Amino acid sequence: MFIRSPIILTTALTLLAPVAFADQAQDLSKAREALTKQDNDADTEKALEEVFEAAEKNYSLLKRGGVSLNYNFDYSYYGDQRINLVIEQNLDSEDQPTGNQVIRNADVSPVASHTFTNAFTLDYGLFDNITLSGRLPLVAKFDTEEELTAYSMGDISGTVRFQPFEYVPGKMSETFFATGKLKTGDSPYEINLNKNLSTGSGTYSLSGGMSASKVMDPVVLFGSGSYTYNVPVTDLNQVRGASILKEVHPGNSISFSMGFAYSLSYDVSLSASFQGSYNDRTRFELYTPSTGNTQSSVAGSQMSGIMNFALGVRVSPKTIANINVGFGMTELSPDIILGLSLPIDIEGVKPASGS
Repeated sequence: MFIRSPIILTTALTLLAPVAFADQAQDLSKAREALTKQDNDADTEKALEEVFEAAEKNYSLLKRGGVSLNYNFDYSYYGDQRINLVIEQNLDSEDQPTGNQVIRNADVSPVASHTFTNAFTLDYGLFDNITLSGRLPLVAKFDTEEELTAYSMGDISGTVRFQPFEYVPGKMSETFFATGKLKTGDSPYEINLNKNLSTGSGTYSLSGGMSASKVMDPVVLFGSGSYTYNVPVTDLNQVRGASILKEVHPGNSISFSMGFAYSLSYDVSLSASFQGSYNDRTRFELYTPSTGNTQSSVAGSQMSGIMNFALGVRVSPKTIANINVGFGMTELSPDIILGLSLPIDIEGVKPASGS
Protein backbone atom coordinates (compact mmCIF):
# COMPACT_ATOMS: atom_id res chain seq x y z
CA MET A 1 0.00 0.00 0.00
CA PHE A 2 1.14 3.55 -0.38
CA ILE A 3 0.36 7.22 0.16
CA ARG A 4 -1.99 8.66 -2.44
CA SER A 5 -2.38 12.05 -3.99
CA PRO A 6 -5.30 14.26 -2.82
CA ILE A 7 -7.20 13.58 -6.04
CA ILE A 8 -7.21 9.79 -5.80
CA LEU A 9 -6.77 9.10 -2.07
CA THR A 10 -10.49 8.73 -1.28
CA THR A 11 -10.78 5.95 -3.85
CA ALA A 12 -7.52 4.20 -3.08
CA LEU A 13 -7.93 4.22 0.69
CA THR A 14 -11.34 2.66 0.88
CA LEU A 15 -12.20 0.75 -2.25
CA LEU A 16 -9.23 -1.40 -3.25
CA ALA A 17 -10.73 -4.73 -2.16
CA PRO A 18 -14.45 -5.16 -1.47
CA VAL A 19 -14.69 -8.87 -0.10
CA ALA A 20 -11.62 -11.06 0.50
CA PHE A 21 -9.27 -8.15 0.38
CA ALA A 22 -11.41 -5.47 2.03
CA ASP A 23 -9.21 -5.09 5.10
CA GLN A 24 -6.18 -4.03 3.01
CA ALA A 25 -7.79 -0.60 2.41
CA GLN A 26 -7.18 0.21 6.05
CA ASP A 27 -3.40 0.39 5.47
CA LEU A 28 -3.66 4.07 4.61
CA SER A 29 -5.66 5.25 7.59
CA LYS A 30 -2.72 7.40 8.77
CA ALA A 31 -2.45 9.09 5.38
CA ARG A 32 -6.18 9.89 5.27
CA GLU A 33 -5.90 13.02 7.40
CA ALA A 34 -2.73 14.24 5.69
CA LEU A 35 -4.30 14.06 2.24
CA THR A 36 -7.73 15.47 3.06
CA LYS A 37 -8.32 18.68 1.15
CA GLN A 38 -7.85 21.75 3.33
CA ASP A 39 -9.29 25.24 2.92
CA ASN A 40 -5.85 26.66 2.19
CA ASP A 41 -5.04 24.27 -0.64
CA ALA A 42 -4.29 26.49 -3.62
CA ASP A 43 -4.57 23.81 -6.29
CA THR A 44 -3.96 20.15 -6.98
CA GLU A 45 -0.39 20.58 -8.17
CA LYS A 46 0.66 22.36 -5.00
CA ALA A 47 -1.03 19.79 -2.78
CA LEU A 48 0.62 16.92 -4.62
CA GLU A 49 4.03 18.50 -4.25
CA GLU A 50 3.62 19.08 -0.52
CA VAL A 51 2.33 15.58 0.16
CA PHE A 52 5.04 13.81 -1.81
CA GLU A 53 7.80 15.86 -0.19
CA ALA A 54 6.47 15.03 3.27
CA ALA A 55 5.96 11.33 2.52
CA GLU A 56 9.12 10.38 0.65
CA LYS A 57 10.72 8.74 3.72
CA ASN A 58 7.55 7.38 5.33
CA TYR A 59 5.87 4.01 5.17
CA SER A 60 2.21 3.85 4.16
CA LEU A 61 1.04 1.41 6.84
CA LEU A 62 -0.08 2.57 10.28
CA LYS A 63 2.55 4.41 12.27
CA ARG A 64 4.11 2.54 15.17
CA GLY A 65 1.55 2.43 18.00
CA GLY A 66 -1.29 3.58 15.73
CA VAL A 67 -4.72 1.95 16.16
CA SER A 68 -7.75 1.92 13.85
CA LEU A 69 -11.12 0.16 14.02
CA ASN A 70 -13.41 -0.47 11.04
CA TYR A 71 -16.93 -1.85 10.71
CA ASN A 72 -18.10 -3.79 7.64
CA PHE A 73 -21.58 -5.02 6.80
CA ASP A 74 -21.95 -7.54 3.97
CA TYR A 75 -24.99 -9.25 2.48
CA SER A 76 -24.87 -12.08 -0.04
CA TYR A 77 -27.69 -13.92 -1.80
CA TYR A 78 -27.56 -17.34 -3.44
CA GLY A 79 -30.51 -18.27 -5.64
CA ASP A 80 -31.16 -21.58 -7.39
CA GLN A 81 -33.87 -23.93 -8.65
CA ARG A 82 -34.20 -27.30 -6.92
CA ILE A 83 -35.80 -30.13 -8.93
CA ASN A 84 -37.50 -33.03 -7.13
CA LEU A 85 -38.27 -36.02 -9.32
CA VAL A 86 -40.27 -39.17 -8.55
CA ILE A 87 -39.15 -41.94 -10.92
CA GLU A 88 -40.88 -45.33 -11.00
CA GLN A 89 -40.47 -48.52 -12.96
CA ASN A 90 -42.98 -49.03 -15.78
CA LEU A 91 -44.99 -52.21 -15.23
CA ASP A 92 -46.63 -54.49 -17.78
CA SER A 93 -50.15 -56.00 -17.59
CA GLU A 94 -48.93 -58.59 -15.09
CA ASP A 95 -47.35 -55.96 -12.86
CA GLN A 96 -43.87 -56.98 -13.85
CA PRO A 97 -41.10 -54.38 -14.47
CA THR A 98 -40.54 -53.72 -18.15
CA GLY A 99 -37.11 -52.14 -17.64
CA ASN A 100 -38.40 -48.72 -18.58
CA GLN A 101 -38.63 -45.87 -16.10
CA VAL A 102 -41.36 -43.26 -15.96
CA ILE A 103 -41.31 -39.84 -14.26
CA ARG A 104 -44.46 -39.73 -12.13
CA ASN A 105 -43.88 -36.32 -10.54
CA ALA A 106 -41.59 -33.33 -11.17
CA ASP A 107 -41.51 -30.43 -8.78
CA VAL A 108 -39.35 -27.34 -9.35
CA SER A 109 -39.00 -25.04 -6.34
CA PRO A 110 -36.88 -21.92 -5.88
CA VAL A 111 -34.13 -22.04 -3.25
CA ALA A 112 -32.62 -18.94 -1.68
CA SER A 113 -29.90 -18.48 0.90
CA HIS A 114 -29.35 -15.11 2.61
CA THR A 115 -26.19 -14.32 4.58
CA PHE A 116 -25.68 -11.19 6.69
CA THR A 117 -22.21 -10.52 8.12
CA ASN A 118 -21.26 -7.81 10.62
CA ALA A 119 -17.47 -7.66 10.97
CA PHE A 120 -15.17 -5.55 13.13
CA THR A 121 -11.53 -5.20 12.13
CA LEU A 122 -8.88 -3.82 14.49
CA ASP A 123 -5.50 -2.68 13.13
CA TYR A 124 -2.39 -1.99 15.21
CA GLY A 125 0.89 -0.54 13.97
CA LEU A 126 3.61 -2.77 15.43
CA PHE A 127 6.27 -0.86 13.47
CA ASP A 128 6.05 1.80 10.77
CA ASN A 129 6.20 -0.92 8.11
CA ILE A 130 4.38 -3.77 9.94
CA THR A 131 0.67 -3.73 10.79
CA LEU A 132 -1.25 -6.39 12.73
CA SER A 133 -4.99 -6.92 12.12
CA GLY A 134 -7.74 -8.97 13.73
CA ARG A 135 -11.21 -9.59 12.30
CA LEU A 136 -14.31 -10.69 14.25
CA PRO A 137 -17.36 -11.60 12.08
CA LEU A 138 -20.90 -12.08 13.39
CA VAL A 139 -23.04 -14.05 10.93
CA ALA A 140 -26.78 -14.49 10.40
CA LYS A 141 -28.07 -16.94 7.74
CA PHE A 142 -31.49 -17.90 6.42
CA ASP A 143 -32.48 -20.67 4.00
CA THR A 144 -35.93 -20.34 2.40
CA GLU A 145 -36.22 -23.95 1.22
CA GLU A 146 -35.61 -25.63 4.57
CA GLU A 147 -36.77 -22.60 6.58
CA LEU A 148 -33.61 -22.74 8.68
CA THR A 149 -31.88 -19.86 10.46
CA ALA A 150 -28.50 -19.47 12.15
CA TYR A 151 -27.03 -16.73 14.33
CA SER A 152 -23.45 -17.24 15.40
CA MET A 153 -19.86 -16.08 15.25
CA GLY A 154 -18.00 -16.63 12.01
CA ASP A 155 -14.37 -17.60 11.52
CA ILE A 156 -11.99 -15.27 13.38
CA SER A 157 -8.86 -14.33 11.43
CA GLY A 158 -5.61 -12.46 12.01
CA THR A 159 -3.37 -10.77 9.43
CA VAL A 160 0.17 -9.42 9.33
CA ARG A 161 1.00 -6.86 6.63
CA PHE A 162 4.59 -5.96 5.79
CA GLN A 163 5.89 -3.23 3.51
CA PRO A 164 9.56 -3.97 2.77
CA PHE A 165 10.37 -0.71 0.98
CA GLU A 166 9.52 2.90 1.64
CA TYR A 167 7.08 4.56 -0.70
CA VAL A 168 8.64 6.37 -3.68
CA PRO A 169 6.34 8.73 -5.62
CA GLY A 170 5.66 7.48 -9.13
CA LYS A 171 6.80 3.92 -8.37
CA MET A 172 4.77 0.79 -7.78
CA SER A 173 4.14 0.00 -4.12
CA GLU A 174 4.11 -3.58 -2.77
CA THR A 175 2.76 -4.99 0.48
CA PHE A 176 3.16 -8.60 1.62
CA PHE A 177 0.59 -10.20 3.90
CA ALA A 178 -0.05 -13.45 5.79
CA THR A 179 -3.38 -14.52 7.28
CA GLY A 180 -4.39 -17.25 9.70
CA LYS A 181 -8.05 -18.29 10.08
CA LEU A 182 -9.60 -20.24 12.96
CA LYS A 183 -12.66 -22.49 12.62
CA THR A 184 -14.64 -20.63 15.29
CA GLY A 185 -17.85 -20.59 13.25
CA ASP A 186 -20.37 -23.43 13.11
CA SER A 187 -18.70 -26.05 10.92
CA PRO A 188 -20.61 -27.47 7.91
CA TYR A 189 -18.99 -30.85 8.78
CA GLU A 190 -20.24 -30.99 12.38
CA ILE A 191 -23.79 -29.59 12.33
CA ASN A 192 -27.00 -31.52 11.81
CA LEU A 193 -27.63 -30.87 8.13
CA ASN A 194 -31.39 -31.25 8.55
CA LYS A 195 -31.71 -28.74 11.37
CA ASN A 196 -28.80 -26.29 11.25
CA LEU A 197 -26.86 -23.97 8.95
CA SER A 198 -23.13 -23.38 9.06
CA THR A 199 -21.58 -19.97 9.75
CA GLY A 200 -17.95 -20.95 9.18
CA SER A 201 -15.75 -22.92 6.81
CA GLY A 202 -15.06 -25.76 9.24
CA THR A 203 -11.30 -25.73 8.65
CA TYR A 204 -8.18 -23.96 9.82
CA SER A 205 -6.28 -22.20 7.06
CA LEU A 206 -3.08 -20.28 6.39
CA SER A 207 -2.64 -17.93 3.45
CA GLY A 208 -0.01 -15.55 2.14
CA GLY A 209 0.38 -13.22 -0.78
CA MET A 210 1.23 -9.80 -2.11
CA SER A 211 -0.71 -6.73 -3.21
CA ALA A 212 0.60 -4.01 -5.51
CA SER A 213 -0.70 -0.67 -6.69
CA LYS A 214 0.38 2.27 -8.77
CA VAL A 215 -0.82 5.86 -8.95
CA MET A 216 -1.63 7.19 -12.41
CA ASP A 217 -3.39 10.36 -11.29
CA PRO A 218 -6.40 10.48 -11.12
CA VAL A 219 -6.50 6.67 -11.41
CA VAL A 220 -5.08 4.00 -9.14
CA LEU A 221 -4.38 0.56 -10.60
CA PHE A 222 -4.18 -2.32 -8.12
CA GLY A 223 -3.91 -6.08 -7.95
CA SER A 224 -3.40 -8.84 -5.44
CA GLY A 225 -2.63 -12.54 -5.36
CA SER A 226 -2.55 -15.14 -2.58
CA TYR A 227 -2.25 -18.87 -1.88
CA THR A 228 -4.27 -20.62 0.85
CA TYR A 229 -3.52 -23.91 2.58
CA ASN A 230 -6.52 -25.56 4.24
CA VAL A 231 -5.79 -27.95 7.11
CA PRO A 232 -7.50 -31.38 6.84
CA VAL A 233 -10.27 -32.15 9.35
CA THR A 234 -10.39 -35.55 11.10
CA ASP A 235 -12.34 -37.25 13.92
CA LEU A 236 -15.69 -36.25 12.47
CA ASN A 237 -18.96 -38.08 13.06
CA GLN A 238 -21.53 -36.38 10.84
CA VAL A 239 -24.46 -38.39 9.50
CA ARG A 240 -24.94 -37.99 5.75
CA GLY A 241 -27.71 -40.25 4.50
CA ALA A 242 -26.68 -43.87 5.05
CA SER A 243 -23.05 -42.93 5.66
CA ILE A 244 -21.03 -41.13 8.34
CA LEU A 245 -18.51 -38.44 7.41
CA LYS A 246 -15.19 -39.14 9.14
CA GLU A 247 -12.59 -36.95 7.43
CA VAL A 248 -12.41 -33.98 5.08
CA HIS A 249 -9.28 -33.12 3.09
CA PRO A 250 -10.05 -29.71 1.55
CA GLY A 251 -8.15 -28.60 -1.48
CA ASN A 252 -5.88 -25.58 -1.43
CA SER A 253 -6.78 -22.45 -3.35
CA ILE A 254 -5.27 -19.62 -5.34
CA SER A 255 -6.95 -16.21 -5.31
CA PHE A 256 -6.36 -13.02 -7.25
CA SER A 257 -7.94 -9.64 -7.80
CA MET A 258 -7.41 -6.67 -10.10
CA GLY A 259 -9.08 -3.37 -10.76
CA PHE A 260 -8.89 0.38 -10.75
CA ALA A 261 -10.16 3.28 -8.68
CA TYR A 262 -11.09 6.71 -10.02
CA SER A 263 -11.76 9.88 -8.05
CA LEU A 264 -14.56 12.09 -9.33
CA SER A 265 -13.81 14.73 -6.69
CA TYR A 266 -12.37 15.07 -3.20
CA ASP A 267 -15.63 13.72 -1.78
CA VAL A 268 -16.79 11.09 -4.29
CA SER A 269 -14.90 8.17 -5.82
CA LEU A 270 -15.65 5.05 -7.85
CA SER A 271 -13.91 1.72 -8.31
CA ALA A 272 -14.36 -1.50 -10.24
CA SER A 273 -12.62 -4.77 -9.52
CA PHE A 274 -12.65 -8.48 -10.34
CA GLN A 275 -11.94 -11.21 -7.81
CA GLY A 276 -11.33 -14.81 -8.78
CA SER A 277 -10.25 -18.00 -7.05
CA TYR A 278 -9.39 -21.55 -8.00
CA ASN A 279 -10.06 -24.29 -5.43
CA ASP A 280 -8.45 -27.68 -5.80
CA ARG A 281 -10.54 -30.83 -5.37
CA THR A 282 -11.73 -31.92 -1.90
CA ARG A 283 -11.71 -35.51 -0.64
CA PHE A 284 -14.29 -36.89 1.81
CA GLU A 285 -13.87 -40.12 3.82
CA LEU A 286 -17.28 -41.76 4.40
CA TYR A 287 -17.98 -44.77 6.59
CA THR A 288 -20.99 -46.99 5.90
CA PRO A 289 -22.17 -48.83 9.05
CA SER A 290 -24.25 -51.40 7.12
CA THR A 291 -21.24 -52.71 5.21
CA GLY A 292 -18.42 -51.64 7.53
CA ASN A 293 -16.56 -50.10 4.60
CA THR A 294 -14.94 -46.68 4.28
CA GLN A 295 -15.05 -45.05 0.89
CA SER A 296 -13.59 -41.87 -0.55
CA SER A 297 -15.70 -39.32 -2.36
CA VAL A 298 -14.03 -36.54 -4.33
CA ALA A 299 -15.50 -33.16 -5.22
CA GLY A 300 -13.84 -31.73 -8.31
CA SER A 301 -11.89 -28.51 -8.53
CA GLN A 302 -13.91 -25.31 -8.73
CA MET A 303 -13.52 -21.80 -10.10
CA SER A 304 -15.35 -18.75 -8.79
CA GLY A 305 -15.41 -15.13 -9.92
CA ILE A 306 -17.00 -11.93 -8.65
CA MET A 307 -17.35 -8.51 -10.28
CA ASN A 308 -17.67 -5.62 -7.86
CA PHE A 309 -18.41 -1.90 -8.09
CA ALA A 310 -17.96 0.53 -5.20
CA LEU A 311 -18.82 4.12 -4.35
CA GLY A 312 -16.96 6.11 -1.72
CA VAL A 313 -18.55 9.22 -0.21
CA ARG A 314 -17.01 11.52 2.38
CA VAL A 315 -19.67 12.00 5.07
CA SER A 316 -17.47 14.06 7.39
CA PRO A 317 -13.97 15.58 7.26
CA LYS A 318 -12.47 12.36 8.64
CA THR A 319 -15.04 9.71 7.66
CA ILE A 320 -15.54 8.01 4.30
CA ALA A 321 -18.50 5.66 3.80
CA ASN A 322 -18.11 2.94 1.18
CA ILE A 323 -21.00 1.18 -0.54
CA ASN A 324 -20.32 -1.73 -2.88
CA VAL A 325 -22.52 -3.78 -5.19
CA GLY A 326 -21.36 -6.98 -6.84
CA PHE A 327 -22.51 -10.09 -8.64
CA GLY A 328 -21.17 -13.58 -9.18
CA MET A 329 -19.87 -14.64 -12.57
CA THR A 330 -19.79 -18.38 -11.90
CA GLU A 331 -22.30 -20.89 -10.53
CA LEU A 332 -20.57 -21.16 -7.15
CA SER A 333 -20.42 -17.40 -6.59
CA PRO A 334 -23.13 -15.33 -4.86
CA ASP A 335 -25.78 -13.94 -7.18
CA ILE A 336 -25.95 -10.60 -5.35
CA ILE A 337 -23.44 -8.92 -3.02
CA LEU A 338 -24.05 -5.72 -1.06
CA GLY A 339 -21.65 -4.09 1.39
CA LEU A 340 -21.09 -1.09 3.62
CA SER A 341 -17.81 -0.06 5.27
CA LEU A 342 -17.22 2.64 7.88
CA PRO A 343 -14.24 3.60 10.05
CA ILE A 344 -14.96 3.81 13.79
CA ASP A 345 -13.33 6.63 15.70
CA ILE A 346 -11.58 5.38 18.85
CA GLU A 347 -11.64 8.25 21.32
CA GLY A 348 -8.43 8.82 23.22
CA VAL A 349 -6.30 6.62 20.97
CA LYS A 350 -3.88 8.50 18.76
CA PRO A 351 -1.32 6.99 16.40
CA ALA A 352 2.19 7.34 17.76
CA SER A 353 4.74 9.36 15.84
CA GLY A 354 7.13 7.42 13.68
CA SER A 355 10.76 7.16 14.74
